[in-house]
Amino acid sequence: MIQYEKQGHVALLTMNNPPANTWTVDSLNRLAALVEKLNSDEDIRSLVLTGEGEKFFCAGAELRLFADGDKGKAHAMAQAFGRAFEALSDFRGLSVAAINGFAMGGGLEAALACDLRIAAERAVMGLPEARVGLLPCAGGTQLLPHLVGEAWAKRLILCGERLSAEQALGIGLVEEMVPDNEVLSRAMALAESAAGQSPGSVAACKRLIQSARQRPLSEGRVRERDYFMALFDTEDQREGVTAFLEKRAPQWRNR
Repeated sequence: MIQYEKQGHVALLTMNNPPANTWTVDSLNRLAALVEKLNSDEDIRSLVLTGEGEKFFCAGAELRLFADGDKGKAHAMAQAFGRAFEALSDFRGLSVAAINGFAMGGGLEAALACDLRIAAERAVMGLPEARVGLLPCAGGTQLLPHLVGEAWAKRLILCGERLSAEQALGIGLVEEMVPDNEVLSRAMALAESAAGQSPGSVAACKRLIQSARQRPLSEGRVRERDYFMALFDTEDQREGVTAFLEKRAPQWRNR
């Protein structure tokens, strides 16, 4: 189950499937549908993803689903993971994972699909799929090397290492480590700071940054200039400059 709460311009999404907040096809489909809905809500500019309770952010998929070796079930789960986390990665605003506890397998992959990751001191992270004859199928092998480099990605995936929040911070897997009781408030503060930016500018910058993973620099520079010019077709571009010159806070309309 995914709980949704709106706090100002920020959407708070909470994974809630006791005892370990594991994923099901239904909860993954719910996440994909929620993100699609948020993308069409002009009042929402950022989102925060966290887990219910104090022990688990998310422990990944429920392994019992794969115990009988049914390829049909596995296919449905893999497809649901893909839809949900690609939707999360493509969310037009800033997404922040508030990692409040264990983030294992598909739990860590959910955090990888977010733009930023804030970890509680008690958090533990890993991709242990190979220990049970599986592999990360929700972006782990593709996104992790971009963040931490190929060698550390291999240590987590091929050796099955678990990382503490301090270790994760040291290799760049998370951007901040905070006391356990501050992880959600810090993630919300980052989301709110991004919500104060021009929504159109944030969306354009995010697309450019993420496309830099697979496009040559020469092409990215052209796209950057094209996106810059496209902002001049928006009301928010004029509002942003005018507000700065008038020394007042801008009133973004997401248009």
